[in-house]
Amino acid sequence: MRGQTLAVREQEYIRAAVAVGATSSRIAFRHILPNTIAPVVVYSSLQIGSAIIRLASLSFLGFGAQPPEPEWGAMLNAAQSWLGTAPHISIVPGVAIVSLVVAFNLVGDGVRDAVVPRASA
Repeated sequence: MRGQTLAVREQEYIRAAVAVGATSSRIAFRHILPNTIAPVVVYSSLQIGSAIIRLASLSFLGFGAQPPEPEWGAMLNAAQSWLGTAPHISIVPGVAIVSLVVAFNLVGDGVRDAVVPRASA
């Protein structure tokens, strides 16, 4: 966030707002914050997906939630012995993990596209 703020602060429209006499709080909330929030939202959505995968991996290895707690990684670990006879037991939690991570990534991209309009080509 700091790096993005420093990059936006050096833009020409910030200098123009200072030249017109805008207060520093107006510049911060009207110009800098809207232009720095999109990368933070995208980064956060990617980190949420990464955290979900890390938690499922730890639980799969036995370091996360213990068996009475429902956790996708633990479900995948327990389903290993059933792969030959009932593969759907392992497919469902795997698809749930992938779907949730992809959903967070798509939401982050959608928010970025909504906040940062691109010039039509």
